[in-house]
Formats: sequence, structure tokens, C-alpha cells
Amino acid sequence: MRILMVCLGNICRSPIAEGLMKDIIKQNNLDWTVFSAGTENYHIGEPPHLFSQKICQKNGVDISRQRARLFDVADMEKYDKIYAMATDVLKAIRQKAGRQFDETKISLFLDELYPGQSRSVPDPWYGPEEGYEEVFDMIQKTCKAIIFKYGGKIIL
Repeated sequence: MRILMVCLGNICRSPIAEGLMKDIIKQNNLDWTVFSAGTENYHIGEPPHLFSQKICQKNGVDISRQRARLFDVADMEKYDKIYAMATDVLKAIRQKAGRQFDETKISLFLDELYPGQSRSVPDPWYGPEEGYEEVFDMIQKTCKAIIFKYGGKIIL
């Protein structure tokens, strides 16, 4: 399974999701790959936000080597599953992908926990450091649900 996590600038939510998912995949000995991207070019080439790195490091996950990159239409073919962190991100993916948009591959990340509710992972960029802890917990629960759903097991 090849998974892509997508948020706006690829420095807050999607890098946390990439790092957590890679860690859980490793713990469960699954042959999956995970990467992340952003729909906007605000931070291309930059490492994840300092608070994203800090909350991950606090939980034993190192995301410091990740670098922000822009979502590309070619990602539609490259990945089996693409998760949008928020409704505005899903809309941007749909616009960028155009006719190549495949709704069987793309969904809101939190739909794995709350099907059909169109919930978004809040963007912690606009708030204090504590917001990153809330986002981390939300992402961790969802990553575990994805592993269980598609991997058929979960070991933590």
C-alpha cells in the first residue's frame, strides 16, 4: 500500500501523519510506504514546523528529515490512497487533479474515524503549541484505525 497524506503547506498536519503512520507501519511489519505533500507552495523544501517536530519527538517519532513538497497530479497514479487533512485541502486536490481526480483513492483523513461527517483535522499553525498536541492525538487515533482497516491488525 502506498499512502499520501496531504495538508495545506506540508509542515504541520501531514508531516505528523506521515511520521506517525511510518512508525506504526514499522511496528506492525507492514510493507507500506507513506509520504506527505501540500496543496500550496508556501514552504516547499522546508522541514516540518518546530511544534510538529517537537510533539512527534516527545512521542518517539523523528520527522526532522522530512521536507515540504507540493502535491502533483502524478501523485494520483503513484499512490493507492490519498488522505486530505481538511475539506479545503480535498477541494484543492480535486482542482489540481482535474479529470485525473479519482474519488475511490481520495478521502478526508478523519473519514476513517467519522465516516460521512466531513470532519477536518484543525490546522494548528494558527494557534498555540497545545494545539499540536490535540492534532497529534487525533492523527494517531486515525492512523491506528487505518492500519487496522487495511492491515487487518495492529500491534503497539
